[in-house]
Amino acid sequence: MAGLDFLKGELEELKRQGKYRLPAVWESGSGAWMEIGGRRVLQMASNNYLGLTDHPRLKRAAIEATEKYGVGAGSVRTISGTLDIHEQLELELARFKGTEAALVFQSGFTTNQGVFGTLLQEGDVVISDELNHASIIDGIRLTKAARRIYKHKDMDSLEQALRESSGYRTRFVVTDGVFSMDGDIAPLPQIVELAERYDAVVCVDDAHASGVLGRFGKGSTDHFGLHGRVHIQIGTLSKAVGVVGGYAAGSRELKEYLIHKARPFLFSTSQTPAVAAACLEAIRVLQDSPELGERLHASAASFRAQLQADGFDTGVSETPILPIVIGDSAQTMRFSARLLELGVFAPGIVYPTVAEGKGRVRFIVTAMHSDDDLAFARDALLQAGREFGLIG
Repeated sequence: MAGLDFLKGELEELKRQGKYRLPAVWESGSGAWMEIGGRRVLQMASNNYLGLTDHPRLKRAAIEATEKYGVGAGSVRTISGTLDIHEQLELELARFKGTEAALVFQSGFTTNQGVFGTLLQEGDVVISDELNHASIIDGIRLTKAARRIYKHKDMDSLEQALRESSGYRTRFVVTDGVFSMDGDIAPLPQIVELAERYDAVVCVDDAHASGVLGRFGKGSTDHFGLHGRVHIQIGTLSKAVGVVGGYAAGSRELKEYLIHKARPFLFSTSQTPAVAAACLEAIRVLQDSPELGERLHASAASFRAQLQADGFDTGVSETPILPIVIGDSAQTMRFSARLLELGVFAPGIVYPTVAEGKGRVRFIVTAMHSDDDLAFARDALLQAGREFGLIG
């Protein structure tokens, strides 16, 4: 009988290439400092941009919802009906995003599977930035639509793809709002202008922009003042929002069509009441606490400027995502391991997550990090950077 013995060889090859790594196991909740192996370590890899995972209002909302509704939602929403807490969350999300409606999924990944797998049909074409997130790529793979890739943030390349795809029924232009590996922002105004010129649909995935860009963290559409000109806004509830889940925001017709057709929505039990209530409270906290976003951006800008002055290559970062570009995969993983020895957790990210030869240690600054925390991280980087010959 055929077995899985080949997996051992594949894993050995990952080890040989310096790419083998299992997830860290933490002994404390998400925060600026966390416990691992009995050690207190500075966490510089979390997407918990605003520190909401431990916010007292969110915890209280989750506890109260559990006491009222129980620990589970019961079934798929289209079968047993939807709880009013889910409806309240979607109404609040739509108001927050400036759209007619919003539909919540179990994760950002399943949102992209649901949206692209449902909307893109044979005879359509989807035009995607070459550095879009894996969930966008996989969502597109589920469809029979034609595909075009344009060079990263290259508007000439996008326009060429739009020109060459005039024979398709519908053209969809898809971009991340903030690119997760480099921390740069999509040129959404130019994308929207080209899409309007060529009569294309625009979809932006704001996974790393939700809670980070725009007023109160409303996202890249708000950041650029493009309300009413972006057809679909996709986001996650798992990063700056601090909980878990994803959503698609747009027209009421979009929501109702996805309810009837999107397989991840139709065949998955909905979020637990505690999760929905915590997400709902997080959206309210975002609007009540603009100082969180202000602190986030001020800390990130200061830290980035310091690292660049020290001689580190931070690529094209313009958000709290700060890559330290190393290059070689094995060297990247050794550098990450050395930082952990020095008390800083920042994972190495290598191929296939990023291009071969573009390995980097990715730092994420959050509103939780104090000036002293960032000084500690910088000291560790300076020591490791000199040891590895990255800086003088």
